[in-house]
Amino acid sequence: MKKGVILLSGGLDSATVLAMAQEEGFESHALTVLYGQRHDVEVQAAKRVAAAAGVTDHRFVKVELDVLGGSALTDDIEVPKDRDESQMTDIPVTYVPARNTVMLAIALGFAEVVGASDIFVGVNAVDYSGYPDCRPEYVSAFQDLARLATKAGVEGAEIQIHAPLIQLTKPQIIEEGLRLGVDYGLTHSCYDPVNGRACGHCDSCTIRKRAFEDLGLQDPALAP
Repeated sequence: MKKGVILLSGGLDSATVLAMAQEEGFESHALTVLYGQRHDVEVQAAKRVAAAAGVTDHRFVKVELDVLGGSALTDDIEVPKDRDESQMTDIPVTYVPARNTVMLAIALGFAEVVGASDIFVGVNAVDYSGYPDCRPEYVSAFQDLARLATKAGVEGAEIQIHAPLIQLTKPQIIEEGLRLGVDYGLTHSCYDPVNGRACGHCDSCTIRKRAFEDLGLQDPALAP
């Protein structure tokens, strides 16, 4: 069976990507990066998602991006609340500088170690918050780096970076996940959880809630 490394944050997108990789026949090697996020809730969600999907190799790597700060997810900065989606055109304070670059770099090393030829990441450039490291041109640039910076790439066994959600809307992502049997009640996407529960007011909660509503569904993360 071909091997794939899946970056698994515990959120809706990464859970969907894991299911997509498994449908394609990949033996899943999950990677969760503890980047110094203020809340441990998403890490626990990643464990639940991996267990439900039957992942037997789930690694956790600690990278202290909170030492650098600069983000509402790693520093003492207020998370924006109750913004209309039309306001989400700037790069918000929830952007973590270099996070995806760091995570993909670690995934690249993990792939070489386990002999995986494919990396799956749940970045999305449509229904998201304008993060620069979620764009197609970013993924393409990292693909070039993977080709140049690895033993596998130099020897002609290029490691492919897959971002299957990058041009999908959030409702389309949810539809795909439901088709594949993803239990979104196990996931966590909130930027500012309260007692381990989604706040329902941050950008991420707003986007999720609206997407489920567009499908005539309730976001299980916000269920009573």
